[in-house]
Amino acid sequence: MTTDAPAEPGTPPGLDPAALTAWWRVHLDDDHATTLTGTAPLQVVHIAGGKSNLTYRVGDGERTWIVRRPPLGHVLATAHDMPREHRVVSALAPTAVPVPETYALCEDEAVVGAPFYVMQDVPGRPYRTAEQLSVLGAERTRALSERLVDTLAALHAVDPASVGLADFGRPEGFLVRQVGRWSTQMKRSLTTERPLEARLAQQLEDGVEAAARDSRPGIVHGDYRLDNCLTDDRDRIAAVIDWEMATLGDTLTDLALLVLYGRLAQLAPGAVADAVSAPGHLSEAEMLVRYADAIGLGPVDLRFRVALAAYKLAAILEGIHHRYLAGQTVGEGFEGVGAVVEPLLAAGLDALSSSP
Repeated sequence: MTTDAPAEPGTPPGLDPAALTAWWRVHLDDDHATTLTGTAPLQVVHIAGGKSNLTYRVGDGERTWIVRRPPLGHVLATAHDMPREHRVVSALAPTAVPVPETYALCEDEAVVGAPFYVMQDVPGRPYRTAEQLSVLGAERTRALSERLVDTLAALHAVDPASVGLADFGRPEGFLVRQVGRWSTQMKRSLTTERPLEARLAQQLEDGVEAAARDSRPGIVHGDYRLDNCLTDDRDRIAAVIDWEMATLGDTLTDLALLVLYGRLAQLAPGAVADAVSAPGHLSEAEMLVRYADAIGLGPVDLRFRVALAAYKLAAILEGIHHRYLAGQTVGEGFEGVGAVVEPLLAAGLDALSSSP
């Protein structure tokens, strides 16, 4: 697992090397995949780039692994759930969806101050920007964007019960709960008055029952985009990562979020992942057609779900901005997060008022 931003030197907050090493030697040192070399404590670096759950690369001088834990402060209710993230990644291992191998989950908060889990360090790159993709050229970029859509379709084709996830969520009423959840979390995180927030929240509440009639139940990633996938040197999706919001619900919300990220690249250039604007990348229309063909789906009206995706992402970024203002973030790149909230709220309102 690699990142475009450099790992941060020193001992980062949130994962004490001595405490982690002591736990590791008790719980993981008898497995060939995770047995440590030597007696020195694990080396720990924070992988820059993540804005929510914290990701660290840990190593013993010969091999490396990845550790995930929640953020340091202002953790919203039901968010940043390590056992759920560990469970879904583990369950998907035998499917066509590429995921890292998981090794252990620690729910004892006394070890490092929060639950965490250990997984494989998958070689690969998370392409985030159009500039990064431009080095591939239009033909390779197109192929990669096609695989991005195909992988999402593969996820949504998985029968949850077949991988032990029948009780991972409640698809019925999912959209109603999502509107309520993100409205609550937005209001708990607000750092300033945002008039567009109330307008969008009310319109989502008014339209959710009608939208729910077209729900398609299945496993939902919750934040699916190219830079939440690791790409190998043959332009294949090596692993889908960042499963912290995964659940059972309406799979069309994943597709809507993918659409939203593409639109936001135009609305707030430079502020969000804009890989979708790279030459050769599938257009929004092409992504929708390819997904529909792969999943066996006719035309769908995504307006409500795109608006909900905008509201959800705005709530997440407002929460991150809240932690940034409180000095509870780890790493750099947080100073501009709050500025993206208003464009997102506007994009949500625009989606609801647009023609089908």
